[in-house]
Amino acid sequence: MVSTTPESQSIQFDEWVMASWAEYLGRLESSTAEGSRCYFDSGWMRLEMSPLGALHGRENSIVSTLVVLFTTLKGMRMVELTNTTFRKPGLQDAQPDIAFYLGQGFSLPPQDNSPIDVLEYGAPQLVVEIASTTLDDDLGKKRLLYERLGSAEYWVVDVQAAQVIAFEIAEERSGQVLASKVLPGLEMHTLEAALIRSRTEDDATITRWLLELFSHNPQGG
Repeated sequence: MVSTTPESQSIQFDEWVMASWAEYLGRLESSTAEGSRCYFDSGWMRLEMSPLGALHGRENSIVSTLVVLFTTLKGMRMVELTNTTFRKPGLQDAQPDIAFYLGQGFSLPPQDNSPIDVLEYGAPQLVVEIASTTLDDDLGKKRLLYERLGSAEYWVVDVQAAQVIAFEIAEERSGQVLASKVLPGLEMHTLEAALIRSRTEDDATITRWLLELFSHNPQGG
């Protein structure tokens, strides 16, 4: 839902609100934004309360484990960042649940608490949103945000359906894919199978299953 609530009124969470970049930065410094995840895209901002339940947290860990294991076994260079702000000053700001820099071309971002300037370090190749209550927005306006931010691939994990909706991004346009382009050989059904297993199996059991799968299948499953 898009709101045109004036700046002078109380800003509701989980709505896109018109705001200038200066107003957005001011809101980040206020108590309103404390403990929330914050997004900005070309004159619109959104504040979300961070999910606290086990459903969101567990699926987050399953996705992280799979990508880390896959890239390790494939010998890929990778840096993972959780709940980190990626910023194109004045234009875009995003805090995906998980983000990954992949491949040989990226420079390590600084080890501090400042937002990562994508104009200097580039956008992460892969961004992931775990959609426990925000599915429509993750598939809609956030998808456009990550197109403009400059990422190469965007995954939306629908935790209720144990479904992964993946988009390849090129030239600020995106289209759905069934297999990852930034992680060649990884098909989305493998991640979905891991999510389904997480409903009845512990993480160590799932990791052993993934290790066996990736070790015996050079294409990743």
